[in-house]
Amino acid sequence: MANSAGSKKRARQAVKRNKHNSQIRAKVRTFVKKVAYALDAGNKEEAQSGFTTMQKMIDQSVSKGLMNKNQAARKKSRLNAQIKAL
Repeated sequence: MANSAGSKKRARQAVKRNKHNSQIRAKVRTFVKKVAYALDAGNKEEAQSGFTTMQKMIDQSVSKGLMNKNQAARKKSRLNAQIKAL
């Protein structure tokens, strides 16, 4: 457990940052699911519009260090290929 004032503050900051990062990760997952559901329904227009917003969210999470850049590129590439295949 934290003893010094500085370590107590870092512990508080870690809890706050963890909550914030979890919210961003959940938002990214939600946008990915929206695109996946549109693909399953065969709705190309909805999938394409959802993809652009999802792409922005993924890029933001990469810039904040929440997602690896290669993982983000892989997700975007696979979903884009599925959209083009419709």
